[in-house]
Amino acid sequence: MAATQEQNLPSQPLSITKVVSAGALLLLVVHGLGRFVYTPLMPRLVADGQLLLSQAADIASWNYLGYLLGALLAIRWATPSGIRRVTPWALALHCLTLLCLTQTDSLLWISTLRLGNGISNGIVFVLVPALVLEWLAGEGRIRASGLIYLGVGLGLLLSSALVSLSDELLAGAARWWPAALLSIPLGWWSWLTLSRISISPSLTASKGTPAGRQSLFDRHSQPLFYAYAGAGLGYILPMTFLPMLASLQLGASSPMVSQSWLIVALAALPSTWLWNRLGSQFGDRNVLIVNYALQLFGVLAAILLPAQWGIMLCSLLVGGSFLGAVLLTQRLARSLQPTQGPRLSAALIALYGGTQLIGPWLVRQGFDYGISLQASLWFGAAALLASFICMLKVADLRH
Repeated sequence: MAATQEQNLPSQPLSITKVVSAGALLLLVVHGLGRFVYTPLMPRLVADGQLLLSQAADIASWNYLGYLLGALLAIRWATPSGIRRVTPWALALHCLTLLCLTQTDSLLWISTLRLGNGISNGIVFVLVPALVLEWLAGEGRIRASGLIYLGVGLGLLLSSALVSLSDELLAGAARWWPAALLSIPLGWWSWLTLSRISISPSLTASKGTPAGRQSLFDRHSQPLFYAYAGAGLGYILPMTFLPMLASLQLGASSPMVSQSWLIVALAALPSTWLWNRLGSQFGDRNVLIVNYALQLFGVLAAILLPAQWGIMLCSLLVGGSFLGAVLLTQRLARSLQPTQGPRLSAALIALYGGTQLIGPWLVRQGFDYGISLQASLWFGAAALLASFICMLKVADLRH
């Protein structure tokens, strides 16, 4: 009887701060300690002799392929009950792949493990923000949804710190240990918190046509989707290869090899709050246009300016803009398709992930034709220019 009464006691309500913080930490784990820790690790793994530059680019492609597959798989589970079933397994896969990376120098195994890590990242990066977004909508605080992406900025900063602080202590496969060990407690606490979220079914279904039968693409949303696709290719090239580019152009001992990623992280950290506020004040569509222009200028700086200044400016502009593109697009898309909910988030991230996959593949193909890493950034600049043009065709919903 006592046990029954205890079960019937209401649980302590979750605060918005706690829910957003838990969601942000999960993005920190899978994106900062999973995906983007590889960016500062890459020049070190090449210098250690574990990888060749061409192999490092291939491994990045395998990770991005996994991210795309994970995002596509997540569409199947893009409901509150599905998110609760799948997310713990995805987090376990993330931790397992990082732990296994500490034990192998085999190119085949590294590629396979990065593929698996990408799958876990794609699943979590789709499902967790979607869950938090729908809960915030029910609480009438949807404008706070963008703050979950603070976790990515913190993850970039943390990955930079972990790699730099352990630089002299670790080498080769052992360089993965800090990210692997830190992922376990952070992921555990964060999911225990989010597993308590309760969402009303009415928030994820339309009052008229069932959401699953509605088209995600219509004449209002298509330009936004096209712009987001271009942004995926545009930002991923510098976000994957900036420290490697600094190493090639300025020398492996140049401080900019580490500092470029630190600048990215420091720029990304406050950017979520800034873009979230600007979008609320001036309209998500209008601010997205500015966002894509800044990313374009950043990539062009790395191509056209002297290496020291170009890499620094690219780190600042792209690092300070790419998270804004994610949160503003997610929110703007939901305003265009208000009944789609998690399914819309999954489709957008799958699209973004698909075009990201193309970036390292283009670099790898360029190597075969004698195209330098710096010249490969022209692919990203062209994609961001296309994104800017497409955004001009998106309707301003405020009018």
